[in-house]
Amino acid sequence: MSVWLMKTEPDEFSISDLAKRGQENWEGVRNFQARNFMLTMKVGDLVLIYHSSCKQVGIAGLAEVIAEAHPDLSSLDPDSSYFDAKSTPENPRWVQVTLGFKQAFDRVITLAELKAAPEMANSPLVKKGSRLSVMPIEESEWAFIQSLI
Repeated sequence: MSVWLMKTEPDEFSISDLAKRGQENWEGVRNFQARNFMLTMKVGDLVLIYHSSCKQVGIAGLAEVIAEAHPDLSSLDPDSSYFDAKSTPENPRWVQVTLGFKQAFDRVITLAELKAAPEMANSPLVKKGSRLSVMPIEESEWAFIQSLI
């Protein structure tokens, strides 16, 4: 099992939204490296849900991959903000995974808290310019994050 972190803006979609829906396709990822990470996700992998561009930035909860990468059909919809004219039904450029809700944390584990922790010093999450919308979390980082939950 791998552990991942996926960023979302909570005014668009939050851990609470995932809790209400139970599951959701994680669509709209338009970065090739993040897409490539999604291509390697397996059913049962854990996903930390990270709220960004908000008052309290940080890890808000936990989800699980319940369906592996499949075409992100929003890239084919000209009315979607995620439309990509280079994506076709025969050659979809973008994928999505389906996440299932696991847990909303009692508190947000803040980015400031993570940046201050020596256990997170090598994580792209705490390095400016390295934060992707989808990124792997190392086993030692996951152990540290679990100690904060």
